[in-house]
Amino acid sequence: MRYFSTIVTGVSDEARELIEGGVLILFAEGAPPELAEVSVLHRVQQQPTAAPPAVGAKLNVAGMSARITAIGEYAWRKIGEMGHVVVNFNDSADAPRPGEISAENIDRASLAKALHPGAEIWVES
Repeated sequence: MRYFSTIVTGVSDEARELIEGGVLILFAEGAPPELAEVSVLHRVQQQPTAAPPAVGAKLNVAGMSARITAIGEYAWRKIGEMGHVVVNFNDSADAPRPGEISAENIDRASLAKALHPGAEIWVES
């Protein structure tokens, strides 16, 4: 089952640096400039489902995948309302903040290189 899908429309240099540090910030097109500077901008293709995915669902980013290890209580709602979420590739069983998602560690340098306009991001079980 697919829970959400989107297409990357822009990746700033600062966003790539954050990704190399293990943090992916997604924000829908039209984000304020100060947020766009640090975000991977995207255009939603499939709105998020009403219910969030379970821990263990797969997050696919530009051809790379990692299992979700924790979902903050507001994270899924923020994706639906603002197209915004922070993903921490930290392999933690807890989300650092209520609006964030934790996922398995991933090859961050490869992920930063793979993200480009047109790349797909989705969550599925």
